[in-house]
Amino acid sequence: MGLGEGTMEDLVNPMAGPWRGRSVLVTGHTGFKGGWLALWLARLGARVHGFALDPPTAPSFFDTARVADVLASDTRADLADLDALRSVLARAQPVAIFHLAAQSLVRESYRDPLATFATNVMGTAHVLEAARAIPATRALVVVTTDKVYENRESMHAYEEHDPLGGHDPYSASKAASEIVAASYRSSFFTGNDAEAPRIATARAGNVFGGGDWAKDRLVPDALRCFAAGEPLRLRFPAAVRPWQHVLEPVAGYLALAEALLGGGGVQCAQAWNFGPTEQDMASVGDVAAAIARLWGEGARVEASTDMHPHEAGLLMLDSRRARDTLGWRPRWSLEHALARTLAWQRSWHAGADMQAITLAQIDDYIATGQA
Repeated sequence: MGLGEGTMEDLVNPMAGPWRGRSVLVTGHTGFKGGWLALWLARLGARVHGFALDPPTAPSFFDTARVADVLASDTRADLADLDALRSVLARAQPVAIFHLAAQSLVRESYRDPLATFATNVMGTAHVLEAARAIPATRALVVVTTDKVYENRESMHAYEEHDPLGGHDPYSASKAASEIVAASYRSSFFTGNDAEAPRIATARAGNVFGGGDWAKDRLVPDALRCFAAGEPLRLRFPAAVRPWQHVLEPVAGYLALAEALLGGGGVQCAQAWNFGPTEQDMASVGDVAAAIARLWGEGARVEASTDMHPHEAGLLMLDSRRARDTLGWRPRWSLEHALARTLAWQRSWHAGADMQAITLAQIDDYIATGQA
């Protein structure tokens, strides 16, 4: 079986080996989602090269899961450094690039909008510009967010063709990076050329999982508060979000990259949603209550009385394109995903080998899809 000829089940099966021996670049590999992706790619036999700043938190998933141990190279540099990007790509000659490096927090984008736009918009442009000179590169997956849509706060689940927008600087910067990717796709990576690289963008929901220590995210905030014996104070308890475990979109990115590398990859060079099932579109308050229930004694949830900057009140994704075309679908329910997240964090507190725990959860996720 050649690269790009497998199914979704082949892709996530570590014995199938469609990525074995292939060079791959992950930007943002020191981050939470990028670290999970790097470990899964290495599990599939890829030679994984990383390009990112130092881990954004301490502790970090990158350090606790020993992601550095599986890397073919680990470059620490800013996306603003185009020469550094060009140098890494020239050495690695990756068949696929997963671009995850970003400023990913809404509230941080209010504090520093210029840095957010510089990283998320020009950073994406730099990655794509550097990739133009790499003959080995056949697929680029640019990871954005569910927040790229012009959110009208309705019960409409957004489809990939819906208008882009963005109230806050983070959302606007990610919508702009979608436009940058589309421009490069149309201008330089022409889809009719069988040898041209294919660019796709991937829009996932609110992601959580073991090893996320970021601030201003519901699940890690809850775990920090409960561990400290403090109440979790919710900014917008009625807000509805598309919640999903980190392995859900990561599986989608892998499936999308393999589709881009396949014979029908030209048709896959477009935007894709990777969101949860409708029943897992839950409110902030409901998710907080579920975490507290799983945590047990001492977990308390309250509504915050402080003033906060605007955040979307209702956001849902339609992922039919990914299900129908890529064979991707959510595998873990919200309750199960939260339970696996707490299990990961408790294993870390107990001093377990967190790379082994992470790989075991990846294997459990794969087994769920095969059941």
